[in-house]
Amino acid sequence: MAITTGTEAPELAGLPLLGSMLDLKNDSLGTFLRARREHGDVVRITAGPPGMRGVVYGIFSAEGAQQVLAGESANFRKDNHFYQEIRESFGNGLLTSQDEDYLRQRRLVQPLFTRRRVDGYAAAVAAEVTTLTGEWRDGSAASVDVLHEMTRLALRAVARILFGTDVDAAVEIVERSFPELGAYVLRRGYSPVNIPRDWPTPGNRRAAAVHQALYEVCDRIIAERRVSDRAPGEGDDLLTLLAEAESAEDGSFDATELREQVLVFLLAGHETTATSLGFALHLLALHPEAQKQAHEEVDRVLGGRTPGAADLDALPYVTQVLKEAMRLFPAAPVIGRRAVAATQVGGVTIPAGADVIVAPWVTHRHPDYWEDAERFDPDRFTPEAEAARPRYAWFPFGGGPRACIGQHFSMLESVIALAMILQRYGFEAIDTEVPVAPAITLQAKGTARCRLTPRTTA
Repeated sequence: MAITTGTEAPELAGLPLLGSMLDLKNDSLGTFLRARREHGDVVRITAGPPGMRGVVYGIFSAEGAQQVLAGESANFRKDNHFYQEIRESFGNGLLTSQDEDYLRQRRLVQPLFTRRRVDGYAAAVAAEVTTLTGEWRDGSAASVDVLHEMTRLALRAVARILFGTDVDAAVEIVERSFPELGAYVLRRGYSPVNIPRDWPTPGNRRAAAVHQALYEVCDRIIAERRVSDRAPGEGDDLLTLLAEAESAEDGSFDATELREQVLVFLLAGHETTATSLGFALHLLALHPEAQKQAHEEVDRVLGGRTPGAADLDALPYVTQVLKEAMRLFPAAPVIGRRAVAATQVGGVTIPAGADVIVAPWVTHRHPDYWEDAERFDPDRFTPEAEAARPRYAWFPFGGGPRACIGQHFSMLESVIALAMILQRYGFEAIDTEVPVAPAITLQAKGTARCRLTPRTTA
């Protein structure tokens, strides 16, 4: 039973009429950091003019994040306005569904994400890395924007794993559509009042056209797969496996459900990995000693050969680099929920119906868990260091029953891709600062250009 007695949350100071609205609009991540620094681990933040004022409770400790995502997860639901906008744009897939819908989808999808099944995707990832680094070499690229390039790589890899040979058409549509649809979701998600989506405004019409283009390419590929003459179990791409997933208890996915799962996998499966890989390269380019150590590990372990799933445990430093990049630049910097019943977090009352956020961006910089938190240090993720910290001091994949189902796939893809890229190239940073802001995932507001140096060991 929820505990309803506790102290009132301290409130972040804001403007008399607008509260913290302008601070959140201009730098929400910095505002959340300031809220924790000035007021502690549970802070009340108000934004908006009287009559349209929103209130959110920021929960910043590892223990509070664990309570929201795991210990009391049933009391903290994806019922807030932002998730509803994602749901209406990308469908009711695993990212946004709830209750029995979510449980049924998770049961149907879970067998497709076993470690053995995911390890089988290593060759597809390696093929895409080979293609990308070959383009760099063939084009004699002196420099690249590593965030842009890793977005290309991650999108092509997840599209290949989802669709098999039907990659190019899907990639073209997603590259064109996702940024615009994501910006539309963001505008509506953070607006206190929205006009209906079916009103024929320019913004609504553009979003509807993008939406339709995404639906059409997914529906076409799904329909072709439905009428293909392959025997059951013959196709090994994820779409075929999703189409064949069924059980006596849960039935199977219909065409609409398949499309919604595909869209969520495309969104979550490429933007998160791209962020981790891009910032890992950016940080290595800024820290030559760490890059040297990563190069030495890759050369020693792989000896020039292509890595596979069996090599992951033999590349601990590459893995530590990625984990530290995910600490400093978590792809999901803020995670929202809505409290069903009143409860207490850290002795502070969270009212029934309150919007709350847990924030990897803030918890990953919390001085109780991270010394000199802005410093890049992959040795924070040695087994001994990890064991000494609270479980939710680092949670880039969320946690609890709604933890990311693709966590192992993301790490497999990231370690293989980073190792292969480091086999072939050295990096020197051109852009030393990369401003970021939260959208559906963390978005860079500038470039992360690096000079490339081909390596003779590859």
